[in-house]
Amino acid sequence: MNKTELLDRFARDGEERILLARALDRLALARERGVPAHTEFLPPEQQAALSDLLAAAGATRYFFFGGFDGAERQVCAFLPDWQERDDWLADADCPVAALRCAFPKGAELAHRDILGALMGLGVTRETVGDLLLYDGGCDVITLRSALPILLSQWEGAGRWRFAPKEIALGEARVETSPPRLVRDSVAALRLDAVAAAGFSLSRARAAELIAAGRVLLDHRVCLKPDKTVGEGSTLNCRGMGKCVLKEVCGLSRKGRTQIVLELYR
Repeated sequence: MNKTELLDRFARDGEERILLARALDRLALARERGVPAHTEFLPPEQQAALSDLLAAAGATRYFFFGGFDGAERQVCAFLPDWQERDDWLADADCPVAALRCAFPKGAELAHRDILGALMGLGVTRETVGDLLLYDGGCDVITLRSALPILLSQWEGAGRWRFAPKEIALGEARVETSPPRLVRDSVAALRLDAVAAAGFSLSRARAAELIAAGRVLLDHRVCLKPDKTVGEGSTLNCRGMGKCVLKEVCGLSRKGRTQIVLELYR
């Protein structure tokens, strides 16, 4: 398939078409001119859409990276024939960088405060990866191209002042809370039933969210409430977190399917 055919097949709307077209241009840059290229930071659903398109395009020399293992927002890096993943990551000019912000004593800053301060500088959301909040500070994954602005102009968030500094990616503090196990039973392994169990919703409410496009199955929007959910599948619901169908345990005495989910907030 040529570029137009790929975009016609995989782009769901105009915005996604532009994103995928830019990614194909960067793929061509790496393939044809031997220049490393990359996208901006992509959320999981855009990563999934791009993965589907690249598979159809026969691309192999690419990978997703968000600064650390398990990052939610990631760039897609396209490698020329002469470069390997480890070389790209070890390069002093690696496009992905990290900043550390040490909060003043008593500061209580949330994710929205940090993101709002960044947007106030004119930095776009696509330029910023995950925000790693912890007691006393926040590590920000960002594109290296944004460092000059952030290091020279970013002075704080809310009423609190701090001076960000660059740190090595390996120094970023990744603190994860263990997931909460949810044990339940469903009449069938349908998307609406599993989502209802995972997010503590009625099945009718889960169906409404699915119809509104707010539920992702394996990082892809799914509008079919009766879609079968398999063991290991990930469900995301905007504003409610994500859950993973960890185990299907068999039937209860009443003939319902018993399941175990991991819930992440």
